[in-house]
Amino acid sequence: MEGTPNSGKRKQREEDLENDENLKQDSASKRRTLSRTCVHEVAVPSGYSLSKNESIHGTLSNPFYNGEMAKTYPFKLDPFQEVSVACLERNESVLVSAHTSAGKTAVAEYAIAMAFRDKQRVIYTSPLKALSNQKYRELNQEFSDVGLMTGDVTLSPNASCLVMTTEILRGMLYRGSEVLKEVAWVIFDEIHYMKDRERGVVWEESIIFLPPAIKMVFLSATMSNATEFAEWICNIHKQPCHVVYTDFRPTPLQHYVFPMGGSGLYLVVDENEQFREDNFVKLQDTFTKQKLGDGNKSVNSKGSGRIAKAGNASGGTDIYKIVKMIMERKFQPVIIFSFSRRECEQHAMSMSKLDFNTQDEKDVVEQVFRNAVLCLNEEDRSLPAIELMLPLLQRGIAVHHSGLLPIIKELVELLFQEGLVKALFATETFAMGLNMPAKTVVFTSVKKWDGDSHRFIGSEISLGFHQMSGRAGRRGKDERGICIIMIDEQMEMNTLKDMVLGKPAPLVSTFRLSYYSILNLMSQAEGQFTAEHVIKNSFHQFQYEKALPDIGKKVSKLEEEAAKLDASGEAEVAEYHKLKLEIAHHEKKLMAEITQPERILYFLQPGRLVKVREGGTDWGWGVVVNVVKKSPPASGSLPAALASARGNSYIVDTLLHCSLGSSENGSRPKPCPPRPGEKGEMHVVPVQLGLVSTISKIRISIPSDLRPLEARQSTLLAVQELGKRFPQGLPKLNPVKDMGIEDPEIVELVNQIEQLEQKLFAHPMNKSQDEHQLKSFQRKAEVNHEIQQLKTKMRDSQLQKFRDELKNRSRVLKKLGHIDADGVVQLKGRAACLIDTGDELLVTELMFNGTFNELDHHQIAALASCFIPGDRSTEQIHLRMELARPLQQLQDSARRIAEIQHECKLEINVDEYVEASIRPYLMDVIYCWSKGASFAEVIQMTDIFEGSIIRLARRLDEFLNQLKAAALAVGEVDLEKKFAAASESLRHGIMFANSLYL
Repeated sequence: MEGTPNSGKRKQREEDLENDENLKQDSASKRRTLSRTCVHEVAVPSGYSLSKNESIHGTLSNPFYNGEMAKTYPFKLDPFQEVSVACLERNESVLVSAHTSAGKTAVAEYAIAMAFRDKQRVIYTSPLKALSNQKYRELNQEFSDVGLMTGDVTLSPNASCLVMTTEILRGMLYRGSEVLKEVAWVIFDEIHYMKDRERGVVWEESIIFLPPAIKMVFLSATMSNATEFAEWICNIHKQPCHVVYTDFRPTPLQHYVFPMGGSGLYLVVDENEQFREDNFVKLQDTFTKQKLGDGNKSVNSKGSGRIAKAGNASGGTDIYKIVKMIMERKFQPVIIFSFSRRECEQHAMSMSKLDFNTQDEKDVVEQVFRNAVLCLNEEDRSLPAIELMLPLLQRGIAVHHSGLLPIIKELVELLFQEGLVKALFATETFAMGLNMPAKTVVFTSVKKWDGDSHRFIGSEISLGFHQMSGRAGRRGKDERGICIIMIDEQMEMNTLKDMVLGKPAPLVSTFRLSYYSILNLMSQAEGQFTAEHVIKNSFHQFQYEKALPDIGKKVSKLEEEAAKLDASGEAEVAEYHKLKLEIAHHEKKLMAEITQPERILYFLQPGRLVKVREGGTDWGWGVVVNVVKKSPPASGSLPAALASARGNSYIVDTLLHCSLGSSENGSRPKPCPPRPGEKGEMHVVPVQLGLVSTISKIRISIPSDLRPLEARQSTLLAVQELGKRFPQGLPKLNPVKDMGIEDPEIVELVNQIEQLEQKLFAHPMNKSQDEHQLKSFQRKAEVNHEIQQLKTKMRDSQLQKFRDELKNRSRVLKKLGHIDADGVVQLKGRAACLIDTGDELLVTELMFNGTFNELDHHQIAALASCFIPGDRSTEQIHLRMELARPLQQLQDSARRIAEIQHECKLEINVDEYVEASIRPYLMDVIYCWSKGASFAEVIQMTDIFEGSIIRLARRLDEFLNQLKAAALAVGEVDLEKKFAAASESLRHGIMFANSLYL
């Protein structure tokens, strides 16, 4: 079978050969064993020939290994592991794509053993520092000669096997590290992380820059385009890349659904991956019966099934019932996944009446706990976040999420591995990293906020459903794993099928150009280290070129469809849609003017109907409850210019129709409108004034107390009734006639909108009653639009787009003095080359404009914290005077850089850049910590999780060390000392306690 012009692919199916005795198990087990297969493919460069002893190594298309193994295993390797080992022994790169818990680590360990055998070095990269620490511990127990490099910690840097984050590897490649000359293999764990929007480019650049002599091992969850990825590797490195794929699960899974507020489990997918439609119908019937009694239920007894108060431990909640049932049936250990950190904690606290550990187990937990916290000082040991965890852990219950103290998180992992935690409440990050399976996995929700909207958890949102559910079932211990999905609304059958049985998502490139990369490439400017080389060889460009023939076929198919559709009236359709677009455009301009506080506040009385739109989310009509002016920044608080850029001056508390279980308290995800056909509930949601898109003439009476659900639902009925009375739409407040605005530009806008609306009302399509013809017109317009988009995509070369962007970014670098007219990197650029933890342009600006020189090292630590991504605080920011002025200077510099980028034709919104670049939420915390405050004191200063504070402090320390190196590189000795002192001032107490894995 032929692939791309420069590669060939061949498939091979491997059957698991086991003796008859092993096959004489129960029928379910027998079926699984027989289907234990793997698929092998290989991408080969054109003209590639390499002679290997076929009796030992097999062939490219049929690799096997008959030589002496570099490592032996106490178990029989699965077929996919055997084939992978054969590829490694051929000294060829391999991508291993398999389910969670399938045994990919065995392949990585073999590559390490080969490097040790051949007296070579090997690098193991992981996406997260915490995972690197875990992997270091695991590999150190297996091989001993192992080192660690994460930016936080460096241990045994001369070891034969180095565990590191991918960013460290990229930095080594940019700086031509001598270590790489001794490396034979690089293992990329969790390679599917390459689709991460922010950090995916780090993987692409690292892969592109690796010398051809180094071979690669890629470990991935199942992905649908593994072959395409291998072809890319083959294309850029001119060497074969094998794909070994298996969808075999060592422990089969059963998927059950639990309807919120109901009782009983419904088996929807059995261990043979057969969908049970009969049970799904019964499940739907449950929801139909529930609807009859919905009106009498309180907001916390139904909806998302999430616990509103931690004290609600009477046994009546759905989570409580499920966990109790799991323990009674001996289905523990169980991992309960939630998509909110506060929810995890509340669910765990609601188990206060349950106890899963024996007295002996309690004693062991206490002993491990006491030993673990010995690394902390006396004061930190008495922190509530530590003291409150012991009683929970002793009962076999634990919490795991990114906001926990690192020492607690690691302690939970260690106790879970030892079987001392029976019920673990975790966010999806627990599904990454070391193999820590359970017998049962529970999902408390099937929707997750992805930054734009609530979506069902498929394989495309963050960590996919398959990776999380794959934690169910312990190999060699459980006959089958159990996955329980809690749902709070009727789901389409296909939605559930796609979630549980759907194909894994493809790996899609998120390649982008950064100033850090451009400057580093310009400073090398030779061979593979050029921006042009990186752009041409990116996975993004490879995917684009590969997709072109398919796009052409799609255009032809759409053109055929368009030709068959009724062409009569096409001009009218175009005109009708143009009118609607023009009206929308004019209304948007008008609303931007009339929502100025001085014009609109008078009309936002309680009961006023307003429309709310947030990005692409249309909330429809809501009811104003109250308008709140955020208190103005106090002296030494957030600079006024920054506050206004955020547009947060006024908040309109609005009753909005929300999806069930969606409300604005800390334990729930961001609210969202109900799905089509969903009943939903009214909730008071704080809405920024700028999100009000339409104001109605109508005001209604609202209850004085909106806490009871019945009061809010009565308002919903009133709004829905108004919608029926005004089928053409609720009458809008006229800015001129009703609001008395006399501004000539606004008057002209209102007149233009009225004229366009008259044209729209008189348009033939507006009066047409021919539903079929209208649908035909609509489809024709959609098809033509899609054809134009696809043709534009084919015409606009991605390569040229990146070249244009590179040219524009180079202009920015010239204007800011990072490079000269000939593209030679200058002093400022040399400093920026060393900074990849924060905004390199902005921070070098502060280094060179004197901002840092005026500050002491405590102020520097606080100001530098604004560069580190982290959690947002919901509290008003109050800053002391010694921090307010530096923050204002930072904001001014950010605005200047944004404006220069805008002038150089880069697509950038100045206000958004300023907001995204500056994160002042922990300035005061870091300042006080730097000056010697205790951790107990600083956590009282913010609502941000303790673990998030520590994570930011550690990244800040790494950032300050990069600034120190940058200052040294440009001869700024005084600044270098200040950055070193700032870093040193952070490194005390629990913030920098050693990892339990090290």
